[in-house]
Amino acid sequence: MIQIRELSKTYGGFQALDALTLDIPDGQLFCFLGPNGAGKTTTIKILTGLVHQDSGSACINHLDIRQQSHEVKKIIGYIPDTPFLYERLTTSEFFLFYGELFDIPTPRIATERDRLFDVFGLQDHRSSLVRNLSHGLRQRLIYATTFLHNPPVLLIDEPFVGLDPYTIKLIKSMLREHTNKGGTILLTTHILAIAEDIADRIGIIHQGKLIAYGALPELQDEHQGANLEDIFLALTHTDTQRKPHVNA
Repeated sequence: MIQIRELSKTYGGFQALDALTLDIPDGQLFCFLGPNGAGKTTTIKILTGLVHQDSGSACINHLDIRQQSHEVKKIIGYIPDTPFLYERLTTSEFFLFYGELFDIPTPRIATERDRLFDVFGLQDHRSSLVRNLSHGLRQRLIYATTFLHNPPVLLIDEPFVGLDPYTIKLIKSMLREHTNKGGTILLTTHILAIAEDIADRIGIIHQGKLIAYGALPELQDEHQGANLEDIFLALTHTDTQRKPHVNA
């Protein structure tokens, strides 16, 4: 579903991605791990079209992200680490606005709002202004709206930061349900225990290069049965960490 070939990106003199090649099949939840500045966020931003690569290519569902960007945007859902929400709208107004961006008929938007607001515990906040929501409720709202157009591919950057255990469990359940139905997820996280819990496959990126890839048992077999934390630290430890100029 996601195919990346020799993807490179430089910001000034900083090499954020260095010939990254990666395949993520249909129905897989792929966790992308790496230190700060390793290239995780840059990869996601390139796949969404927010940033253009210097060289290399990427396809989502056989659609080239540069040549067919409009078609790509129709089939992806993107949740950044700090989602932008229109704070003067109510949650219902924001949900309607999002649905209209995807040309979803108004009756279907209303039906899906009721269903997804139930799922994400937002029914009591249907008339609340976005600016009055807590961090956790904002995250629930962005997930609800992202699932509205039923995108086959989800690109999610740090989805669990600052969330309570209930919301984390809810989101994990929704993500697993999405892949069980054939959807594909590329997710970045610094929480290794969550990667161990939910990932079908794990990729570790360091200094813009993919240095490990596989299911957790495969990675453990390659590292004498070590746990994911020990594998991650062993592969990414350097005496001098890079100092990225941007959030990479």
